[in-house]
Amino acid sequence: VQLQASGGGLVQPGGSLRLSCAASGVIFSLSNMGWYRQAPGKQRELVAYITSGGSTNYAGSVKGRFTISRDNAKNTVSLQMNSLKPEDTAVYYCNAEIGSMNYWGKGTQVTVSS
Repeated sequence: VQLQASGGGLVQPGGSLRLSCAASGVIFSLSNMGWYRQAPGKQRELVAYITSGGSTNYAGSVKGRFTISRDNAKNTVSLQMNSLKPEDTAVYYCNAEIGSMNYWGKGTQVTVSS
């Protein structure tokens, strides 16, 4: 299983970024997908989650600003991040969950700074 995240970078406060994660080696349509993040000195936390059926869940700190979506035809999950804040700075990781199995991709750095 490979999860390839892309789209990170440096953005000013109030700006937007779109992260994408391409999955291979997994039955994507049956996978629950999530975006997690880890800031320096902090534990990894769930940012957004989308089930195989399309139901979504968000961390309270990003609700209303971030949107997770999936494209089963392209085996991708995306995270649209708007109104970014300095506290959103972290390494963002893509996760695939199938039954009891969890798979992680390499992270992509998001830095929000003026």
